[in-house]
Amino acid sequence: MTDAVLLGNEAIARGAYEAGCHVATAYPGTPSTEILEAVARDFRNIKAQWSPNEKVAMEVAAGASIAGARVLVAMKHVGLNVAADPLFTFSYTGVNGALVIINADDPGAWSSQNEQDNRHFARAAKVPMLSPSSPDEAKEFTRLAFDLSEQYDRPVIVRITTRIAHSQGVVSLGECQEVALKPFARDPRKYVMIPAHARPRHRIVEEKLIELKEFSNATKLNRIEWSSDGNRRRGIITDSVAYQYVKEACPNDSVLKIGMVWPLPDDKIKEFAKEVDELYVVEELDPFIEDYVRAMGIKVIGKEIIPILGELNPVIVDQAMNKKEKISLPLYEKEIPARPPALCKGCPHAYVFEVLNKLNLHVNGDIGCYTLGVLPPYNAMHTQGCMGASIGMHLGVELAQGNAMARHSVAVIGDSTFVHSGIPALIDLVYNKGTGTVLILDNRVTAMTGQQDHPASGKTLMGEQTHELNIEAICRAVGVKRVFTIDPKKVEELEQLIVNEVATPEPSVIITNRICILVR
Repeated sequence: MTDAVLLGNEAIARGAYEAGCHVATAYPGTPSTEILEAVARDFRNIKAQWSPNEKVAMEVAAGASIAGARVLVAMKHVGLNVAADPLFTFSYTGVNGALVIINADDPGAWSSQNEQDNRHFARAAKVPMLSPSSPDEAKEFTRLAFDLSEQYDRPVIVRITTRIAHSQGVVSLGECQEVALKPFARDPRKYVMIPAHARPRHRIVEEKLIELKEFSNATKLNRIEWSSDGNRRRGIITDSVAYQYVKEACPNDSVLKIGMVWPLPDDKIKEFAKEVDELYVVEELDPFIEDYVRAMGIKVIGKEIIPILGELNPVIVDQAMNKKEKISLPLYEKEIPARPPALCKGCPHAYVFEVLNKLNLHVNGDIGCYTLGVLPPYNAMHTQGCMGASIGMHLGVELAQGNAMARHSVAVIGDSTFVHSGIPALIDLVYNKGTGTVLILDNRVTAMTGQQDHPASGKTLMGEQTHELNIEAICRAVGVKRVFTIDPKKVEELEQLIVNEVATPEPSVIITNRICILVR
């Protein structure tokens, strides 16, 4: 066995390889993107693919699992929202080959529209969740998750955060486990969730949770680390990367480290609480563990002193737990000017937003590089929700404000986002007789997360040439009669085209086609 310094995301890819993973699927999204990239780069024996969105990625993974493969599917936290529909159903069906879901939360919202805490998903979907606190644990927990999935017939979520995904650490490398495909057998009562089948499967889900609770109490993933000097005045329950901060800021305190965050280990929590004078919970974002402990009737201190907003770090934990005054920033840090993100120099989107700003149109935006059009010098985006929302919100604006508003607004969406979830919204716009104009900013890649390919770029994650989705043909196929493709660098022509189409009382699509400036 050897060691290597790996990113947390690379360590997860390694864990899947060591577990004998056969298939890996994902939609790219920071902070999870590098997982599938590392799989495709380093472990070519695994069939790895980008899917059009997270829901499809989950469904492909579930199909492969039912067919007997060991499968990994990866996504960021808001991606699990998109994949929630199949997740909740496949919780009932269970698995054949292992199904491991990597969920990357983003405390601090460094690259996301929110900082939701997806530990709640494990409880709601009734599936086990592991919570590594380092890159080495990320590898080991991923490897273990495959075994747990098959042992308990459950999908298993491994929850990481931005800090785990993008930090480096020494990782112990093991050998690849050669795992044969499991036999595939038809079993409609297990895999077809009509109501008559779902009701008995729900009973099985609850029975498996009881078994997993027993495992959670017994496993070393959840362990008590008593203070070396015998001090039991203060005990701290913690999970994920917060564990590292607690060990640094509170080295003389006893700790209950939670590595399996659902189901939680009732017996160990009771044992730990009984032995310490004061009990604290240190966790990022929501009081997930804290509320659970309170519901057990145990007095605990948590979000009274630990921030519920943003990432934690050793300084924040030290100040909260050890009642230290907040450290003021050094003078040189105070004087560093703010450097907000911006579109790259030469970005094809810049031409579009210059025109939209000049025309003073109401712009319904979407998720991607082009979301930066909201910032100076463009100031040309006025709404933005989630992937694919711009077109639906655009129709909503027209329904609320009528024709006058429709003649003064546009929707803006990227090529990858259009494929992800914009197509159904465009169908809705046509079907419900909307009259708005949609701009599809086609730069040929999923640019914001690092120039990944997608179905309209003509290349797979494995680097193979494939069918290139024709966006213009898709728009015409769903009923849009006025579809135009233009190079956005032709600014005067683009401006006149936008003016004409916004004034036309029927659906129209303008595809601005120019490759991302960063693509070689």
